[in-house]
Amino acid sequence: MRLKDLREDADLRQKDIAEYLHIKQNTYSQYENNQRQLPIDVLIKLSKFYKVSTDYILELTDEK
Repeated sequence: MRLKDLREDADLRQKDIAEYLHIKQNTYSQYENNQRQLPIDVLIKLSKFYKVSTDYILELTDEK
């Protein structure tokens, strides 16, 4: 997934995104590292936050 790239492009820390999502930083880290499956509601929130499609986050397309 492109979560790490999107976060770094926005100059944010994992902790910043975790706070936005109301989850623990290590949970978010597991999403970024594909150690935990990304729930649909979190996927939608991140899509809106970064203003990209869910397909882009899931690497189904290269179009943001």
